[in-house]
Amino acid sequence: MRDEFIKLNYEIKSRDFINGGEASSCVKKALMQLGIKSAIIKRVCVACYEAEMNVVIHTLGGNMEVIIYNNKVEITMKDQGPGIGDIDLAMTEGYSTAPDEAREMGFGGGMGLPNIRKSSDEFYINSVLGEYTLVKIIINY
Repeated sequence: MRDEFIKLNYEIKSRDFINGGEASSCVKKALMQLGIKSAIIKRVCVACYEAEMNVVIHTLGGNMEVIIYNNKVEITMKDQGPGIGDIDLAMTEGYSTAPDEAREMGFGGGMGLPNIRKSSDEFYINSVLGEYTLVKIIINY
């Protein structure tokens, strides 16, 4: 039996605080139209939003791909630029490298990656300094 799926793709722009969160809203609408349970939608939206805003705040931009299967949602976020030097430290609640610009708007509390991990059934992160960070999130339903 073949898995059916829906693939969504979004470009995330660096420092685009006005449109930050728009991709996550589109994912939410798609999941609602598919009749996915609200508890699953909430987890997916938290993970998407946190990943999206991390790209807006910390990188030169990136791409979010969301694949909705019959039994799970896979979110892959790959950004361009600076990378994460110490992933264990970055996963610590409250740790943040957000610039003042983001903090002045209420972002940068150091909960992005921890919230993504808490919302996920499976969470993978890989980063190369000066090149990219890749985050993969799987939420089963």
